[in-house]
Amino acid sequence: MARYIFVIGGVMSGIGKGVTNASIGRILKSKGFDVQAMKIDPYVNVDAGTMDLPVHGEVFVTKDGDQCDQDMGNYERFLDIDLTSDNYMTTGRVYQTVIEKERNLEYDGKCVEVVPHIPEEVIRRIKKLERKTKTDFILIEIGGTVGEYQNLLFLEAARMLKLRHPKDVVFVLVSYLPVPDIIGEMKTKPTQYAVRTLNSSGIQPDIIIARSKIPLDEPRKKKISIFCNVSEKDVISAPDINSIYEIPLNFEKENLGNQILKKFGLRARKSDLRNWKKIFRNVVRDNKKEVKIAVVEKYIKSESTALTDCYLSMIEAIKHASYFFKAQPKITWLDAKDYEIPSRKIKELKKFDGIIVTGGSGNRGVEGKIRAIEFCRKEKIPFLGLCLGMQLAVVEFARNVCKLKKANSTEFSKNCQVPVIDVILGKTMRLGAYSCKLASGTISRRAYAVPLISERHRHCYEMNNKFRKVLEEKGLVMAGINPKRDLVEIVEIKKHPFFVATQFYPEFKSRFLNPHPLFKEFLKAALKSR
Repeated sequence: MARYIFVIGGVMSGIGKGVTNASIGRILKSKGFDVQAMKIDPYVNVDAGTMDLPVHGEVFVTKDGDQCDQDMGNYERFLDIDLTSDNYMTTGRVYQTVIEKERNLEYDGKCVEVVPHIPEEVIRRIKKLERKTKTDFILIEIGGTVGEYQNLLFLEAARMLKLRHPKDVVFVLVSYLPVPDIIGEMKTKPTQYAVRTLNSSGIQPDIIIARSKIPLDEPRKKKISIFCNVSEKDVISAPDINSIYEIPLNFEKENLGNQILKKFGLRARKSDLRNWKKIFRNVVRDNKKEVKIAVVEKYIKSESTALTDCYLSMIEAIKHASYFFKAQPKITWLDAKDYEIPSRKIKELKKFDGIIVTGGSGNRGVEGKIRAIEFCRKEKIPFLGLCLGMQLAVVEFARNVCKLKKANSTEFSKNCQVPVIDVILGKTMRLGAYSCKLASGTISRRAYAVPLISERHRHCYEMNNKFRKVLEEKGLVMAGINPKRDLVEIVEIKKHPFFVATQFYPEFKSRFLNPHPLFKEFLKAALKSR
């Protein structure tokens, strides 16, 4: 039987439950255990696919096509495993299943109630993951914070699971300790209230992760211990840091991994975080070699935009590849809309070592992105296009090299005369992992070092094969093809340091200890162009 660790938030959201969950998983994995991570989102949405990107953040896609919260990406990057739809649930998904069961008479005529049937469905999903993976530990992050109405039923499920398996469930509370500037002293009272609110749900935290902008001192640790009914050893200091990849190392300084094992009645084990520590210390912390990457994107002017949330996986993929070459990435965000203004000096792109044109939907900034792609092609600046970035690279090449001046995507011009990008598969979005056969002699084949790969998609529009011949005749290389549906996955341009654009999102498969090969090849070219 697996052991369960529930990670719950206290005081406020956005303090790092996801990376805490991922870091605990990394530590347990370094001790030789098999680990799975699960995210429970309190949204009524069935998945994250319909949520507004600039507001909610990146939609992470699993290999089986589930559209998830961005924390799922952190789980994969830290644990170096592929997750599936079984690792993710939402309020909407849980209620939908219960209602479907009721309609199918699976409750044998009983009165179906919020309690216990909703928590029972949550537990059933956790058990399903356990049976499927036969893992040692399942780490379950409950979205939101204690005291919110939205996650009460998930807390109830955790309480019920603890009642049934008292020796196999541990609760970790991630709580914030503010240091008001006017006082200059760390305050524990908000955390005390968070613990008592959690107690009102029938749950006593076993371990408290004390988040703050500074390290936790002994008087505060002792105070939390007394008023929150935990041992001082179970109060873990988690100060603000510059890199999330330092979190597992900081937790191990406080012996968090063995404290968790002790809660389960297991013997202490040594952690093997040597590779993790080596990369962090030699590259993330100490190396000063810099590589300048510009990202031409379209959400900068959007209200309430948090760029690091919109493009989280891409940012981390850039970091992973940079660290591989012992370099620190300096990422500059450029508004694609600005390059639609003739007076804007696009020559500023020359000061960067590499340019990325991102994905996205809607026509804002599209012509600016096309202009930036043209400049990279002509000026031999290393260029990586992602999803929409590939589609616009095809449009640019068709217009300016093939002289098909009216070339466009039907996403932006439904009645365009030269639809080099079109909806090929009806209105069905291509989601999840698809195979891709790489052409020999291409940059992509060199990067991957294998002829057949699998990458993750999230899009409706594809390159129109009706125009493939004319594009190839003028020099656009079809470097990757989906063999089953004959869809173009990667395009390249010859006699260029690096001009590669993918229909898929390679960043979803990049890991801290295992950078993505295309991002590595891109960073290699960018460093060479410095």
